[in-house]
Amino acid sequence: MKRHNLAAVLLAVIATGAVPSNAVPVFLSEEYYRPAEILPPPPSDGSPQAKAEMDELHRIEKTRTPDEFAKALADDHDEDITAFAEVMGPNFDLAKLPKTAALFAEVKAEEKWAAKLAKTYFKRNRPWIVDPNLKTCASDDPPQSSYPSGHSTMGYAMATVLAALAPEKADTVMKRASQYAENRLVCSMHYRRDIVAGEVLGTVVATELLHNAAFRSEFDEARQELIAAHVIAN
Repeated sequence: MKRHNLAAVLLAVIATGAVPSNAVPVFLSEEYYRPAEILPPPPSDGSPQAKAEMDELHRIEKTRTPDEFAKALADDHDEDITAFAEVMGPNFDLAKLPKTAALFAEVKAEEKWAAKLAKTYFKRNRPWIVDPNLKTCASDDPPQSSYPSGHSTMGYAMATVLAALAPEKADTVMKRASQYAENRLVCSMHYRRDIVAGEVLGTVVATELLHNAAFRSEFDEARQELIAAHVIAN
């Protein structure tokens, strides 16, 4: 993507918290993300593995509390770096951290593209397609987009980069990523294997980015910004 076009994308992300549907990766190319080489195929509908996963969703649905469902619903809506704002502390204000906001907008563009490739390749039915009686947080996602979980991919991609920026907060950040992914089950939006695949794919995306020289340059600028704002330690 040309830099002037990237700037327009980033401004849109910062303003709305969403990545435009036509956003393309900035740093990495499709050769990094051949879904069949990164992820195993999900179980097919009706298989013993898929039935066991569906049974888990029913158990969660029966035992989740209203508060747990409300938190999962909030995470369903927060599909960007703001999902980690609480664990990063009160100074993590993206309106005052333009370099950090731009960095994570780029992470989002990359992971979203990688997840879309994998979802299109595997075409796993969403749980509510298999069992319409499930009470989900939403049901407007494409029906064959369950594997991998996009939220989990985003959560672990963001968390891996954030943990590298703030090693002293790494444990808390990664616990938040795990909670964020588990809430996809509380929402009945995904199966267990979907969120595990999201963890793998998100980590792969972040690791590749952290080894990219251009991304690393922007990473270093964001780190200095976070230090100056007293969000992280020097």
